[in-house]
Amino acid sequence: MKIHALLAALLLAAPAVFSAETAQPELPVTTLRIGQTSLKAEVADDDVERSAGLMCRQSLAPDSGMLFVMPSVAPASFWMKNTLVPLSIAFVDENGTIMEIHDLQPKDEKIVRSAFPRIAYALEMQQGWFGKKNIWPGEKISGLPALPRQ
Repeated sequence: MKIHALLAALLLAAPAVFSAETAQPELPVTTLRIGQTSLKAEVADDDVERSAGLMCRQSLAPDSGMLFVMPSVAPASFWMKNTLVPLSIAFVDENGTIMEIHDLQPKDEKIVRSAFPRIAYALEMQQGWFGKKNIWPGEKISGLPALPRQ
């Protein structure tokens, strides 16, 4: 019986171990708009996809990133373990308002926490993308997928 429990635990952990060593396949893509700017974002909307994120990716296409749909509206935290591309992350509330933007450094395991408690989405783009597009906290993102029921 103990062997079965150990095997089950290893199988459940396998996706997280696998995702930490290789890039996950490209996820479904959605188009988002912030003011006059449009972008393409892969949508990570389950625990395995959110855990792997952009780990081990070598680059991002211009105006492309990853949108994390959080499992609940709550404070959020991210790190850059095994992430090779410098990123900026926007923490977004349930109304689509960008609450804050942080720059993240490759392979940095320091946890970056949201200052605001009601985060529903996180959008990762190439570092500096938001500033180059003149996008700041307070702006709204349209085209966001529906949140999970709570």
